[in-house]
Amino acid sequence: MKEYQPGEIRNFAVVGHASSGKTMLGEAMLACAGVINRMGTIAAGSTVSDYHDSEKHRQISVSASLLHLEWLNKKFNVIDCPGYADFISEGLGALRVGDFALVVIHANHGVGVGTDAVWKYATQYGIPKMIVVNAFDKDESDFEKVLGQIREHFGDRVFPLTIPVNPGPGFNQVLDVLRSEIITFAGDKSGKFTEAPATGEWAARVEQLHKQLIEFIAESDDTLLEKFFAQGSLSEEEMRGGIHAAVQNQSFVPLFAVSAENNIGVARLIDFIAKYGSSPVDRAKVRAVNGEGKEVELSLTDPDPVCYVFKTMSEAQFGELSFFRIYSGSIKFGSELYNTDRRSTEKIGQIYILNGKTRTSVPTLGAGDIGVVVKLKDTHTGNTLCASKKPVSLPKVQYPKPNINASLKSSGKGEEDKIASGLAALHHEDPTFLYAVDSELRQTILSAQGELHLEVIADRLRRRYNVHVELIEPRVRYRETIKSRGESKHRHKKQTGGAGQFAEVWMRIEPKPRDTGVEFIQSLVGQNVDRVFVPSVEKGVMKACEEGILAGYRVVDVKIDFYDGKMHPVDSKDIAFQIAGYFAFKESFMAAKACLLEPIHTVEIRIPEDCMGKVMGDLSSRRGKIQGMDTDGSFQVIKAHVPAKELYRYSSTLRSLTGGRGVHLEEFSHYEEMPREMEHKVTEESKKARQQQQAE
Repeated sequence: MKEYQPGEIRNFAVVGHASSGKTMLGEAMLACAGVINRMGTIAAGSTVSDYHDSEKHRQISVSASLLHLEWLNKKFNVIDCPGYADFISEGLGALRVGDFALVVIHANHGVGVGTDAVWKYATQYGIPKMIVVNAFDKDESDFEKVLGQIREHFGDRVFPLTIPVNPGPGFNQVLDVLRSEIITFAGDKSGKFTEAPATGEWAARVEQLHKQLIEFIAESDDTLLEKFFAQGSLSEEEMRGGIHAAVQNQSFVPLFAVSAENNIGVARLIDFIAKYGSSPVDRAKVRAVNGEGKEVELSLTDPDPVCYVFKTMSEAQFGELSFFRIYSGSIKFGSELYNTDRRSTEKIGQIYILNGKTRTSVPTLGAGDIGVVVKLKDTHTGNTLCASKKPVSLPKVQYPKPNINASLKSSGKGEEDKIASGLAALHHEDPTFLYAVDSELRQTILSAQGELHLEVIADRLRRRYNVHVELIEPRVRYRETIKSRGESKHRHKKQTGGAGQFAEVWMRIEPKPRDTGVEFIQSLVGQNVDRVFVPSVEKGVMKACEEGILAGYRVVDVKIDFYDGKMHPVDSKDIAFQIAGYFAFKESFMAAKACLLEPIHTVEIRIPEDCMGKVMGDLSSRRGKIQGMDTDGSFQVIKAHVPAKELYRYSSTLRSLTGGRGVHLEEFSHYEEMPREMEHKVTEESKKARQQQQAE
């Protein structure tokens, strides 16, 4: 493949809600361009994009795939992104390096939560959007209805450039607004078509749409606006000359009607992208930070190479792949680049351009292009590679916080090191996945964007690192406290053949306000206890607080007063007072109406209005307390307080209740006293677990 100039390149992310047809749209583009002779299918697992085992098994995209093709002498770098929110990191990386977003919407399902999310992210990155409404070959597809819904969400400037003539089974014709023609597509999925002038009602509709389009285009450019007012319109040449700029500043948002599965309407979409779509030249200058921490501007024409690694992935036959976009200069086989984030030098090995798993080797790639390099030794997602003489760092993607946790249980012996290195490598590939070894819960906790995300991570861990792991429900960080005052007098006496141990501790405790911690004081008077033993008693008390008393959870919000005691001139020592303090606290704690506290999370749920009843009923069954409700477009936003215990795998339940259209965020809010029956259950479970550990 030839080396393309920046103006000849089209980099774009294909994004949208799950199951809107993004992968099949990429497949249809490849078929139109002759890259593939025959389109694959999702059901058969034969598409170019979805080539991983997990994707074939689940019949969904899990990883962003890079495709390339040539159309009208332009090179397309197409990044097919997963639609599930679980894999949002893939879409965010693609939008970060794309020059525009191609947002796919299913004709029957309309705008989903995922559509809104990617639209928002594309807007944040300052890139234009184009819309593809897919699946007009399905029953009950209604163009006017879905167009109305899209405009309700994204504004009246959404403008159809193709309209389905015969939607439903047998769909094969679109009205082409720019050409004023009815385009009829072949039924062999080749994307080939014939053209005929629009007549009758379609001709009248095109005329009306042309006038509206001319107004949008005139508004995007002062010169064109003057001509429009002077002439009353724009010539065909002037209109077409203004389309590119109008798309860039989103004076109008182009919309195309297609059936990706049957390759209907796709050829006219890629015609438009080749002629009017954004290129790297439209974003010729980007901001970066230099080695001194100052903001600088990089230009596409700068000779020094600068590229951003937007995705890393480990493949069995190739090792680690680093996907990058070049923002200036060029990258050649054998060149050395400096990683400003890791402060290390990388030697560039083989460079590839991809079509899914099919790799084509190229000697060099120029500014604006996207490619893949293999086996970089210390480069991860989000790193910048550049010339060592001029170090710069490009802005990183800000990823959303994880919203689901699970504990990793290993059933294989001696696999700890393999699991640790595997988790570290998977986190470097996917920054939206986090893990931590929790010393309090004595578990390895994985945090991800959804249940599916967790399952994919666990699958990769098992397959790549040959370890035996499973996901289980994580323990909850309960807390123990008291509701009233309590006191005790504990004597520790131990007499053996040699020196004995003696200590007596008198202790009072009382509750403190929530979230004020544990406070230890002494109010000793007289000489009953030497003050040198106060730290020993405190040490014993803090050990008891750490271990927990009721159910093995940390003690909080208690004030402890060591007010008196007794000692022995010979047998009293540090360890004796530690033990006495430990048991005195336990006894006074149990005398002070001990109780368990449970963590409460703030949950924000975005759902379509028709799902309100089911979601509210489910929240009630989880002991949720509604804090407020709001409206955001056609979505309802519910805020609630829900116990952490009740939120395990909530994202899957929400997806089921809303047909995949609901999303939620959760974060810790506060601790609350647990209901008595729940407390009894947790305490009993804790006792059984301790007995089991002792038996082992």
